[in-house]
Amino acid sequence: MPQHDVLADLTADGDDIDRLVANLPDDRWTLPTPAVGWTVAHQIAHLTATFQLAALAAGKPEAFAALAGRLSPDFNANVDAAMAPHLALPPQQLLGAFRQSRTAAERALAAVPDGQVVPWLVRPLPGPVLAAAGMMELFGHGQDIADALGVTRTYTDRLGHLVFFAVRTWDFGYQARGEQTPDVTFRYEITAPSGTVWQFGPADADQVISGPAVDFCLLVTRRRNRADLALKAVGSDAEHWLDIAQAYRGPAGEGRRPGQFDTASR
Repeated sequence: MPQHDVLADLTADGDDIDRLVANLPDDRWTLPTPAVGWTVAHQIAHLTATFQLAALAAGKPEAFAALAGRLSPDFNANVDAAMAPHLALPPQQLLGAFRQSRTAAERALAAVPDGQVVPWLVRPLPGPVLAAAGMMELFGHGQDIADALGVTRTYTDRLGHLVFFAVRTWDFGYQARGEQTPDVTFRYEITAPSGTVWQFGPADADQVISGPAVDFCLLVTRRRNRADLALKAVGSDAEHWLDIAQAYRGPAGEGRRPGQFDTASR
């Protein structure tokens, strides 16, 4: 793993998404993205709501707990409700809300003492891990925006935080599908954009997953189909994991079809 400052990298990733939409004409905010039913505005509204929630969790954990206790068991209904007030805003006001929520989350996470966990929707997380979760959200929803706009993204070794987060949450794909999590330990050998190889898990593991970090992140955010990615598996459990991998706990959704995208648009 790169020893980058996760909070600085969270800010940098957020700035990248900001640049994608900062100068968009209002009518471009209604462009459909690959997420069915979601426009560019939906993507930014979702990120805005997510960062608001992170700021609350890190800065006011008791208020976060009270809010979480009122959530519906219907995941999609919660997502829609959280986005609704932001979707009602004109594009430039939505962009302003996105910026404010990012800044609030970054400041709240920076103030979390070392070693202290932050309450979250699935389980409490250390502040840096919650920041990595924010980077996962920015990567996935940012990819949807880039795909809608026909923009080719530039990736950096900041992806290491998302790789780490996906390895940490390796069981989410099973849980999202109601499958039993196997009693197995994976070995991950993931190649960063710089060429560095990030390694997780025992070197003698029977189940091994390897490939480029960009492809790994596209897989675990379900923004590309496995068939279009240069990821390899050794072992039957690793093969299955590549079919179901996701770094978020909600419903798996439809994902993306094989061949849906020109690989140059990744």
